[in-house]
Amino acid sequence: MKLISWNVNGLRAVIGKNFKEAFDELNADVFCIQESKLQEGQLDLDLPGYRAYWNYAEKKGYSGTAVFTKEEPLSVTYGLPEEEHNHEGRVITCEYPAFYLICCYTPNSQDGLKRIEYRLRFEDALRNYMVSLDQNKPVILCGDLNVAHEEIDLKNPASNHMNAGFSDEERGKMTELLSAGFVDSFRYLYPDLAGAYSWWSYRMKARERNAGWRIDYFIVSKRFADRIESAGIHSEIYGSDHCPVELVIR
Repeated sequence: MKLISWNVNGLRAVIGKNFKEAFDELNADVFCIQESKLQEGQLDLDLPGYRAYWNYAEKKGYSGTAVFTKEEPLSVTYGLPEEEHNHEGRVITCEYPAFYLICCYTPNSQDGLKRIEYRLRFEDALRNYMVSLDQNKPVILCGDLNVAHEEIDLKNPASNHMNAGFSDEERGKMTELLSAGFVDSFRYLYPDLAGAYSWWSYRMKARERNAGWRIDYFIVSKRFADRIESAGIHSEIYGSDHCPVELVIR
């Protein structure tokens, strides 16, 4: 089963570039997107063979997630148990027979870490939610989690220390999540692979220089790790400042 996750940085924008071509080429069983930046009715997207589930932000042109799936889920839920986190369209959970899939767009802490206190509350809520689901069946979390966990996960760790996405607090929350019984599928297969990034700034030709960050993930329950067949990063696919990431499970 192939799963894809992509922060499209505005679905309407990437539709005008290469979204359909990339979508068809990747041919995923489940395709998750983040940062759709639209409201219901603003886009007529025809994806034959797929069911679509959307979670829109209340604020127009902001955030938002979607899941396109060939197999109809047993159930679909939106958001987290705490109402505080359910206004920005950041979480969709699809239940399948063997696992739960969570599509997530974690809040950015913003310049100067202005939003970090909210961000940390969101992460605590997400982790607790995942742990509770994991008691029933394994969990796969995918999406733009807005953190480079270790120094190997970004090009310039020293100059970015304590910037949004590479603060000690954010990195610590990822450590807490993994310590709660989960694994980073990419690092599970490639613990020492450097230069593998999923996001690049639009400034200073960062993508051409591969001066990027790995902030898009598939995190899986530890007991599900033996089901990981492959994990990849599609850096050859453009259209957004992020590229798609992939997980194939047995």
